[in-house]
Amino acid sequence: MTIQFNTDKNVASNERTANYLSSMISDSLDRFSEHITRIEVHLSDENSSKEGGDDKRCVLEARMEGKKPFAVTNNADTIEKAVSGAIDKLTTTLEKNLERQRSY
Repeated sequence: MTIQFNTDKNVASNERTANYLSSMISDSLDRFSEHITRIEVHLSDENSSKEGGDDKRCVLEARMEGKKPFAVTNNADTIEKAVSGAIDKLTTTLEKNLERQRSY
């Protein structure tokens, strides 16, 4: 499972943060790794340098073998919380999709 990061100009990105978030994502989604080929992470700051709550956005796009990609979005007040919330949403979505596959 490959994890690819994309950030807008308002999100400071460095290797340490990317490694931390990558391990957070891969640890949480490890049980789905045989089905997922790539995860694309899109991080953005909705209101740039202005103050405000829930302005950090994380979009996780999962690409699965032989299936159309699907994405989940989560907003929070920090990047870490936004990613964590998006992981929870993606986990739920993956569970539902794989359960549907098994029932056919």
